[in-house]
Amino acid sequence: MSTIELLRREWNMFRRPGRLIALACAALTVVALGLLLALNTRSSCPGACPAVPVAADGSVVSDTFWFLHRDLGREGAITVRMTSMTGTITYPPPKHDRIVSGLVPWAKAGIIVKDGTRQGSRYAALMMTGRHGVRFQHDYRHDVAGGPGGVSARSPRWLRLSRSGDVITGAESADGSRWRTVATATLDGLPDTVRVGLFAASPGDLTLRETGLGGAIEEVRFTQAVGVFDHVTVEGGAAGAWDSDAVGSMNHTDWEKHHNASGAVVKDGVITISGTGDIGPVSEDGARAVDNTLPGLPIALIILVAVAARYGTRTADELTDRYGSAASRRVIVVRALVVAGAVFVTGLVAVGVVLPAGLAGMKANGIVVPPLPVLTGIRVIVGLAAVLALCAVVAYGLGVRLRRGWTAIVAGVSLIALPFLVTAFPLLPDAVADWLLRLTPAAGFAVKQTLVEYPQVTQHYAPSAGYFPLPWWAGLALLCAYALIVLLIAARSPIGGDREQPVRRGRRSRAGASGG
Repeated sequence: MSTIELLRREWNMFRRPGRLIALACAALTVVALGLLLALNTRSSCPGACPAVPVAADGSVVSDTFWFLHRDLGREGAITVRMTSMTGTITYPPPKHDRIVSGLVPWAKAGIIVKDGTRQGSRYAALMMTGRHGVRFQHDYRHDVAGGPGGVSARSPRWLRLSRSGDVITGAESADGSRWRTVATATLDGLPDTVRVGLFAASPGDLTLRETGLGGAIEEVRFTQAVGVFDHVTVEGGAAGAWDSDAVGSMNHTDWEKHHNASGAVVKDGVITISGTGDIGPVSEDGARAVDNTLPGLPIALIILVAVAARYGTRTADELTDRYGSAASRRVIVVRALVVAGAVFVTGLVAVGVVLPAGLAGMKANGIVVPPLPVLTGIRVIVGLAAVLALCAVVAYGLGVRLRRGWTAIVAGVSLIALPFLVTAFPLLPDAVADWLLRLTPAAGFAVKQTLVEYPQVTQHYAPSAGYFPLPWWAGLALLCAYALIVLLIAARSPIGGDREQPVRRGRRSRAGASGG
């Protein structure tokens, strides 16, 4: 029998009503729970929510800071001396009962060239940070390190940004005479006139509170940064007064309303800028939009694992009399392909429906939904379908090898579904969750990750926050290796085991009796 004919025969044997109903239930679980969550998630803004900052490449970004600014032409520069950088952190651990002086690691104060004051517009900035020294950053994603250390009246920092057409160059100096270039950026398409000036921003103070069996929940508190500058000179800009504006929402917190409002103060040639917020590649809202459309995935995975494992045990029972034959191994492999194909189509339909529909529903309800590039969306949909298919192959192989339905189901759920489920919630220590997703078949679910880790952004980069320790291709490769190894073991395993010998002896005895 040809392979095509064998595949057709085995598919006809597989598509029994019970199995097809189970596959349909798995798909409906993914679609129903995903749409239920997406369509019932609504914006919590009391009125119209503020516009979400979107960069030139369509990505959702953070872009909130205080900006003291004026015009700058196609050729020009701004030079400042920075003498102080301080900050405030409200109610940090352990007791959350006082306001302290201090800077979070990525607090920022310095000088910036920006295409207007619209959030998400192109920019290049040279800055001091809370704990990372001088940095040159541009267009939200790019970060270049300058000199290390801090700043004080005894050890000031001179900063300079120069513009020549679309090219922005950042340089630093300890004395204002000897300059060292930190980095250069080309911002294509800058208008003839941009805004240049001083800024301050400070992202929230992130700490982790232990929960569950050692997991961690993120807690973020309001912070503020204050930079002090003098010897401010602008070449190539229009003369006149400076404009002082908040880029993004500011001065709405109790701290800013009742204690120290963000803003700019100019007195006797000294400029003090106070600000909060961040300029960077990650928005605080909507970061897990894709994950939020797939709450039914773990339940569907358990259903599919159970179906595949039970089919594997049936295969072992049917092939008992073909122990060690090439035909048995061929049937095992062909049935694995049938299971993988059926589950792949199930996953493709389920994720292909719920992902675009769920994202559209959340967007219609006012939720921040970062744009999902077409190729990334295809990778998530097709990748998850492939992952579910490979997980089913692993479960099928366990069923063939173990030959007992519930034993195979428990083994499959424990090996595949349980690591995926427990790492999706803040139950286990981050290190344990990371290793589970490096060593188990659940690593394959990294194909659904759309979040990116940025060194210049303080975030909780852990599985419970949506970050997988392996890149998507590495997780998929590990799962493929599991599927191949388990299938090889199943194909080479002694089908039927000890049940085979009595049957054969009985047949020989009856034959001998007949002959006699």
